[in-house]
Amino acid sequence: MAELNLKQITDKLNSQLQGDTRKLVFWYDENGEFAEDIDTLELDNAKVLRLGKDNQFYIKHFLECVDTTTHYLVYAPFPKPDIKENHLEDTLRYSKRFYADRASLITLDLGYDEKLKTVFQEYNKFFASKERRQKFYDLEIEATTKADIEIGVMSVLCKLKTSNFEEVVRVMLTEDGFEDNKYLAEFEKYGMDKAFWEQANEHFGYSDTKPTLEKFTMTLFVTYLSKTIYGEIPQPWKSFIAYKSSNNVTVYLDNLMNSYLYGQRFDEISEIVYNALNADKVLRKMQPSDIADCYLFAGIDNIIIDWLIERLENEDTGAKLNGKSITDICIERRREHFGNKKSAEYYVIENAWHLLSYGVYVPVSGINNVVRKYQDELFQADRRYRYFYYHYDKIENATKFEKLRQLVENVYTNDYLNGICVNWNRELKSAGGLTNLPKQIQFYDNYIRSAKERTVVIISDALRYEVGYSLFRKLKADEKCKVKIEPMQSVVPSYTRLGMAALLPHRKLEMTDDFEVLVDGKGCNDTAHREPILQSYKPNSRAVQYDDLKNMSVAQLREVFTNQEVVYVYHNQVDARGDKPNTENEVFTACEEAIEEIAALIRRLTISANTVHFIVTADHGFIYKRDKLTESDKIGNVTGSKVYKAKRYIVAKDAVVTEGVESLPLSTVLNNDDSKVVSFPMASDIFKAAGGGMNFVHGGSSPQEMLIPLIDVRTEKGHKETTSAVISLVSLSNKITNLIFSLDFIQNEPVGSVVKEATYRICFVNENGEKISNEVLHTADNKSTEAANRIFKLRFNLRNRQYNRSDKYYLLIVDDKKDLEVLRHEVMIDIAFADDFGF
Repeated sequence: MAELNLKQITDKLNSQLQGDTRKLVFWYDENGEFAEDIDTLELDNAKVLRLGKDNQFYIKHFLECVDTTTHYLVYAPFPKPDIKENHLEDTLRYSKRFYADRASLITLDLGYDEKLKTVFQEYNKFFASKERRQKFYDLEIEATTKADIEIGVMSVLCKLKTSNFEEVVRVMLTEDGFEDNKYLAEFEKYGMDKAFWEQANEHFGYSDTKPTLEKFTMTLFVTYLSKTIYGEIPQPWKSFIAYKSSNNVTVYLDNLMNSYLYGQRFDEISEIVYNALNADKVLRKMQPSDIADCYLFAGIDNIIIDWLIERLENEDTGAKLNGKSITDICIERRREHFGNKKSAEYYVIENAWHLLSYGVYVPVSGINNVVRKYQDELFQADRRYRYFYYHYDKIENATKFEKLRQLVENVYTNDYLNGICVNWNRELKSAGGLTNLPKQIQFYDNYIRSAKERTVVIISDALRYEVGYSLFRKLKADEKCKVKIEPMQSVVPSYTRLGMAALLPHRKLEMTDDFEVLVDGKGCNDTAHREPILQSYKPNSRAVQYDDLKNMSVAQLREVFTNQEVVYVYHNQVDARGDKPNTENEVFTACEEAIEEIAALIRRLTISANTVHFIVTADHGFIYKRDKLTESDKIGNVTGSKVYKAKRYIVAKDAVVTEGVESLPLSTVLNNDDSKVVSFPMASDIFKAAGGGMNFVHGGSSPQEMLIPLIDVRTEKGHKETTSAVISLVSLSNKITNLIFSLDFIQNEPVGSVVKEATYRICFVNENGEKISNEVLHTADNKSTEAANRIFKLRFNLRNRQYNRSDKYYLLIVDDKKDLEVLRHEVMIDIAFADDFGF
């Protein structure tokens, strides 16, 4: 588009300067509107002389004495002086005057109605700049009203690429503060401040005799509150409720709050408003049910969390807010903006609720029934307890949770753990130490000996059944994995040396009188000793440590796995952390890391080592309790020679005979003729023994220690977990006022090794699914790590028809490859007049 139609000015001047007779044309530009443009004029037959207020005698002398033949345009960026002060008045008598009206030229150039000329005159100071005029032109505004032009001017001053008032407000709020806001200062500089407040009234219903940006923002927030909380709004806040456009306010703040780019600044604004309203004190006086569906302030989540904690402290697990259970509230709120930031707190509450809901453990008869009940249901108690502390440890200040934590600890230890352990051991003793589960000592014969394809056995130290179940769920969520899980009965004592030996192929498994563990008469305490034993049964086999594999290149991995029938991988995350007194309280974090590491290893070996069959299992499980043990939790006075003693077991010639202790013949466990006996606490108590910590223990007989996972995994070759590049709407406005318009989008992450390019079809539809705009095809393939560089603009054309502002219309984004809808954003179409010209 031509810059201010300067060509028209040039043509008009050239016509006045034509002819053989010398021509002088004077142009008094009263406001200096064209001072920046005068040197760009391409005059055919004349030169430009700049007239200043202090060089009139020079110009007069030059024109009448120095150069009397050349045509000249004499340009003065000021009004024509009075006759008495104008020394060129006589020269003007035989010259011509030129007049140019910038407002008229702009109106003509943009094709606007003549009535809009006065708007450009009113904001002449803004349009005096060539750079600002060009930016206004670039917005391509189809203006029909004064407001259209004013919003365009504001958009330029806010450095926007589209003309949109809601985006203007967004820039003002997110890129500067309430006091001395630089954008508002710019509006005042160019006389646009009054128009801004008029538009704040029009769009959001904000009306104030002395408007400020802070009061305007408070109006947005209180108006939102008035629509999302139940009960009466406090009297001091009522003056901040907008008198109209409440739906615009709600949609606008929702979009700003959930914006990929501006959510963090929203948090800061929200906190400022929350404190200014003294909202914490006011909202805490309301019923929790009144604010349960409002997500505007982080403080509301604090109030809801306090209420949930109080309900659980009173063991009121049936409590509800607006028909929603405690778990419903936790799940729903952590999906929201501030709730997501409080996700650790909500997870703690949710897991506490589950634990408290299990109630007191009720014993069952028969070891098979105990196993079945644990496998089908009760393992979840251990899992919930683990996740309770996993998230609890993420809370920076967990003081408010301390009473709930103590309750959880008491319920888990006394009502559940001790009950199930005693029940387990009574029934296991009655069954002669046997269950109907697969036995760890038969692992190789049952699952590896006859394998017809390379199998990688991942043995994760202390990966108890419930942790294995979490790994199972993670793998199952991958459509490229086929996975199943079952429990397996470990040996007892359930400790590393014996458990690792049981998983190896063997004809004879034994514990010597010096308590050494031997496989076919050979020691097997480390990888170097285990590999020869494995190779004696399968020559094409390897035994390796996970820590060695994780640092290998692809070539090195292939060297390890090529031509192998079975590879045992030893992984140690849980036991390594839990067995050390200074890190035992990190064991649940270690569990989560173990899950991630094993899943990642399976993916990597599928890709890089051409392996598709994996079995994940463990040497033993564990018991963990957070509270420090008291003397009453320890079993003492156990002495004797030739005793192998640890916190959860004692191996000796004779059984320990004391209250709360049970025993089994070692021959039953190892399927040999060993005359030794293994004794263990019936509950979760420990023997007094040196070394290690007190909270993380294993080696005894309990479902947590003896039930280990057996996870069978098959993956598809070439599998690599990747995601498609996602695009999001940047523009916050939900209102469309023109048939032709542009919107800004952002590609959330750069394309790389994990994020792959994706193509999307983008258009607008009505509530019946009919397309009402052109469909734009966009490929998200931007690799820039700078978010600003991944923003892009798309232009849309609505069909030329009548639109009803009360009808529902949507921006639709569809993944082209999957033909899957990924975004449906509701918009209002409010076009005052639509005809064949697109206005």
